[in-house]
Amino acid sequence: MEYKKNLKQEYLKQSVMTASPAELVVMLFDACNKNLKLAEYALEDRPDYLKANQHLLKAQKIILELIATLDMSFELSKQLLPIYDYLLRSIRTMNATKNLSELPAVLNIIATQRETWEQVAKHINSSSSKEACV
Repeated sequence: MEYKKNLKQEYLKQSVMTASPAELVVMLFDACNKNLKLAEYALEDRPDYLKANQHLLKAQKIILELIATLDMSFELSKQLLPIYDYLLRSIRTMNATKNLSELPAVLNIIATQRETWEQVAKHINSSSSKEACV
């Protein structure tokens, strides 16, 4: 079991080390989505507030990382900042209240952002491979 865990960690490490910036953003949105769903699961049936808190804190840290990496010299970053701020405020509120009524809207925004960044990554990768062939 420990061997499989080490292999998984090594694979993840290599994936991160070889990813483009756009691919890293996709990975961050995937991790945020996963943690929000785990928080939701932790609050179902027999609520585990500690686990929910841990997952919501991870989601908050991911959004904070996305905010920290914005280059405000680009117009796109100025447009993304209010979206990321909304996500961060919503996740903080859900964590403080353990009320997940905003979760569907947050997950929808995260899914949309992820899809957009995935398309950006694909476009960059296809452009890079075409340039390599020339």
